[in-house]
Amino acid sequence: MSSGTDLDEHLSLLRRRWLLLVGCVVVGGTAGLALMRLVPPAYTATTQVLVMPVGPQEQANQVTSRQREALNLDTEAQVAQSAVVAARAARELGADVLEPAEVSVPPNSAVLWISVTAADPTAAAARSRAYARAYLANRRESALTSMAEQQEAVLSKLKQVNAGIDAVIKQLGTLPKGGSEHAIAAQRQGVLNRQAANLALKYDALRTVAVTPGSVISQAVPPAEPSSPSLPLHLGTGLMAGLLVGSAAAYARDRLDTRLRTAADVERLTGLPVLSDLSGPREHGTLHELAGAVVSACPGKRLLVKALPADLYASALAEPLSISAPLVVLDGSDVRDLSRADAAVLLVGLGLVRAGEVTATVTRLARHDVPVIGVVTATDAVPSFVPLLEPLPHTPLGKLVATGELEPGTAAETTPMQALHHPRRPGHPT
Repeated sequence: MSSGTDLDEHLSLLRRRWLLLVGCVVVGGTAGLALMRLVPPAYTATTQVLVMPVGPQEQANQVTSRQREALNLDTEAQVAQSAVVAARAARELGADVLEPAEVSVPPNSAVLWISVTAADPTAAAARSRAYARAYLANRRESALTSMAEQQEAVLSKLKQVNAGIDAVIKQLGTLPKGGSEHAIAAQRQGVLNRQAANLALKYDALRTVAVTPGSVISQAVPPAEPSSPSLPLHLGTGLMAGLLVGSAAAYARDRLDTRLRTAADVERLTGLPVLSDLSGPREHGTLHELAGAVVSACPGKRLLVKALPADLYASALAEPLSISAPLVVLDGSDVRDLSRADAAVLLVGLGLVRAGEVTATVTRLARHDVPVIGVVTATDAVPSFVPLLEPLPHTPLGKLVATGELEPGTAAETTPMQALHHPRRPGHPT
């Protein structure tokens, strides 16, 4: 329930600030499109190279689900992107430096995809092909150099073994046949002969092995369409950035803006219940329900009506109703009203008051032990309270309904609620 409640609160916040959120999303999308227009087009050409083993594989690559070839294609991809291959490709094209190549390896294959991105499609294709040729040439040279070193090492070892055989043959000529020393020398000669035969076979294999570094199976061609800028990428990035910025701005605006514009803002920012919202069209019976709610919520017989702002005035006629329950309404004009009030109702003008003003008013009333039973929200049509010269048993009421209650010996120290037939503005006589 907590996560659902938090989600509802977030969605409610975004609904309240939907205009700001939508504006940021639109601005983000527009900025993405504008950036796409400013970015120069780029073209990507790709050459596919089939890599083959070169020479005898003394140590094969471990075969896995990712790499099922004996070659380590990830290593070959790094070689194709190396500075040595780039320099060779630049020399072939007669350029000082080339754009770096991007090399990828499809899974379970021995193929390298060598891609080059450039501002001109023809240049991109030419440079991709140059990278492929430079890689194959470098791989061939490396293989030939390695095989030459191996041949030299095998030949050197073979010469040593042949020299040993010659020495053993000379030794056998000086030893008497049938003796132990002659048998040992003959056995050593056999071992050296076998070593010499194996080395000779290995040397012949190294001399006759075919060096095939690989081949180009798909030449790069000039692309017809640019690879960047990408409409989905720029537009999606702009919209996402606008959504994030709009959400952050909506949260910040909602936290910093404490102006009460709707009845929901009053309950959300102040925590006070809204007894009735008179800012919109009034349905039949709304005023009667408001009067009943006020009378039932008031813990005593003296109700203080506090208007925020103080110059809030009445500008609408009210439906005359009556109620039998006694309720004395105090408007705060008498200095004794605050001390005599049992409860208070706040009249809040929407769009004219901030949450801090309402909270400060509630705090001041609480210091005098006057609880606030609720809030009545309105724009410029609010209940108006005027004193009567004498108490009436069942006085017709406007926005709120109550009867007068007079203390003995007092002419009119209470103010029952009655709607004005003409608006009363601040500074105008009643």
